[in-house]
Amino acid sequence: MNHVLNSDRPDKVALIEGDHAFTYAQVESRIVQFASGLLAGRSDLEEARIAFLIPAGVDYVTALHGVWRAGGIAIPLNVASAESEWEHCLTSAGVTQVIVDQQTLAGIEGLCDRLAMPIATVSDTVTDSVLPLPELSPQRRAMIVFTSGTTSKPKGAVTTHGNIAAQIETLVTAWEWQPEDVIPLFLPLHHVHGIINVLSCALWAGATVHAMPRLDLTALCAQVAADTFSVFMAVPTIYVKLIDHLETLEDEEVQGISEGFANMRLNVSGSAACPVEVFEEWRDLTGQVLLERYGMTEIGMALSNPYRGERRPGYVGQALPDVAVQLVDEEGDIVTGEGTPGEIRIQSPTVFLEYWGNAEATEASFSEGWFCTGDIAVIEDGYYRIMGRSSVDIIKSGGYKLSALEIENKLLAHPQIAEVAVVGIADRTWGEAVAAVVALKGDGDMTLDALKSWCDGKLSSYKVPKQLQVVDALPRNAMGKVVKPALKPLFE
Repeated sequence: MNHVLNSDRPDKVALIEGDHAFTYAQVESRIVQFASGLLAGRSDLEEARIAFLIPAGVDYVTALHGVWRAGGIAIPLNVASAESEWEHCLTSAGVTQVIVDQQTLAGIEGLCDRLAMPIATVSDTVTDSVLPLPELSPQRRAMIVFTSGTTSKPKGAVTTHGNIAAQIETLVTAWEWQPEDVIPLFLPLHHVHGIINVLSCALWAGATVHAMPRLDLTALCAQVAADTFSVFMAVPTIYVKLIDHLETLEDEEVQGISEGFANMRLNVSGSAACPVEVFEEWRDLTGQVLLERYGMTEIGMALSNPYRGERRPGYVGQALPDVAVQLVDEEGDIVTGEGTPGEIRIQSPTVFLEYWGNAEATEASFSEGWFCTGDIAVIEDGYYRIMGRSSVDIIKSGGYKLSALEIENKLLAHPQIAEVAVVGIADRTWGEAVAAVVALKGDGDMTLDALKSWCDGKLSSYKVPKQLQVVDALPRNAMGKVVKPALKPLFE
């Protein structure tokens, strides 16, 4: 597992960042120099947790692979997070060092000072005196990715080197990755969609990645029109933004961009359900039939529409190679036959090891060796269709899986709010939009704009409510629990 970087053609371009191109040999050399600098004379980091806050680019790849190769556990942080969220990740995982680049240094430096946690840039860590790097077994822990579960605080999902290799190999096989592929990378790099599906699959296959620290639709569309890419992966929100963007352009320009997409071998949509209307609009516009798939932080990808074969709108396809799937009903019985809903449960070498420092949550997430996803699905005509969460406390918005409880806990700190419930409301752009129902203290009033400005700096932008309803009191059941299904009609 030392080499998840393809070494077949060292002179081939692995990564393009702005005006700079880096070959596989150059990236490999930088990774080894960085790993040696991290080791600082030691023979093995022995699973020390190293976090990094770096946007897409050569520094990100250097940090991720360098931590792996030095024997550490890599923890990619969300560059868009609020400081309190970084602090939770750093303290709960027992991080020993933070790696940044020049752009992100200022944002997290104060927090690291307060926590007395060493911080360094990638370029400061790189050394010319290269050390022998440790041999790593597939069982070694490799990465912690934080997931917003149904609890109020994100949990750190631990994957081993073997898990990561399995996650990559299943997709390289299923989606027929090849060294000639070229893909843009603009997805967040603290989630498996960006880390595994795009970056790691491409580098494993010997393909070329165009790293984009932020999504620039105009620049992206210009590259698409120039036939730069062969593969494209995005969340439904980005496909909606592209459709809306094309509507603002002249016909000739639209034609060039549409042809650029049409010439690609694969367009993938994931991280949230793709609305059928978006699927159909995209097909009408570009001729591309989106490949929808289903996965989670804890399992990588589990289900996928076929690369060769019928891709159905509204469905996530069938089990990927080396993935066993079963549906289990509310009585705990395995669902046989089609048309009966059940919770998706997974067994595969791709399934994560544990939640960091949380044996109770780890144990609760497995049943007889099967990982319980909490997602409800039904099989129809051989294809899986996701029906939603078994919990109402997960909101899938713009590719993020958000915890309503976490957002509620933050909003309760507002001096005017007596009680609050957060729900996901169907939204064309975001899949689900975060919506808050609040009961206020006293006789005051609250506007959405006022709530948004209060949230600034306290919640990541994608967690801030996009809709607000003020009520006298929240509806509760006999147990005192808020009846969330009764709240959604307020927004219709």
